Amino acid sequence: MQEGPKRVSSDGDAERPNVARLFDYYLGGAHNFAVDREFAERSIKLFAVDEVARTSRSFLRRAVRLCAASGIRQFLDLGSGIPTAGNVHEVAERVDPSCRVVYVDNEAATVAHGRAMLRGSATAAVVHADVRDPDAVLNAPETAALLDLDEPVAVVMVGILPYLSDHDRPVDVVAKYREAMAPGSHLVISHLTADLEPDLMVKVADLATVSGVTLTPRRAAEVVELFTGFDLLEPGLVPTGRWHEDGEDASSASCLSYGAVGVKQP
Repeated sequence: MQEGPKRVSSDGDAERPNVARLFDYYLGGAHNFAVDREFAERSIKLFAVDEVARTSRSFLRRAVRLCAASGIRQFLDLGSGIPTAGNVHEVAERVDPSCRVVYVDNEAATVAHGRAMLRGSATAAVVHADVRDPDAVLNAPETAALLDLDEPVAVVMVGILPYLSDHDRPVDVVAKYREAMAPGSHLVISHLTADLEPDLMVKVADLATVSGVTLTPRRAAEVVELFTGFDLLEPGLVPTGRWHEDGEDASSASCLSYGAVGVKQP
């Protein structure tokens, strides 16, 4: 059974829905407020947004298991949200309890939740930084304490890149992380797309706008470009529900995003 939420200061954030807490609610977590639950229930009546969240989390679990099975023992999860409901440290530590995880998020309230949950952990920490500022992420004290970037690391970017506009130059952002990664490191990406379910993608984007964020879905070729300098593992770039599918993702939500894992070339 999942533990109840630890007390953190919301600084007034409980007055409006929060993307990280919404995601937590869709996954069945307990780290959310009444305003999030009310918004989430209204959203689910419009379309199965909870299935979208579960599909994303299912891909994350499978990708982390593959990375850990390949010998990766350190993970950098960018745009992680609240580290609950089957997140990276839980999955990786089932393979090897010595796995180390650094979560990164740019929302103060989300970081506060994460730090409260991970208080006392020697193998997981949360960095308050923006994915678009790799120097701040990579030079954070928590990163330096837990990760050795001279050794292979898995950089996890599940669901975060659609929050970067074209003006943010996501290809360049990913390239900066690639430069800091040792050969043999893994890059895990899932990215929303309108290629396969365009009508449903419109609903997702509209719902995001209502909750105060803007999403930029991208085509397959644009997502592949993010893996420049990496060799894609089988089956390559495919809808997330079909990447090493295990029968969990049978709905149309599984075709709303592409997923892939790449290994940095020597």
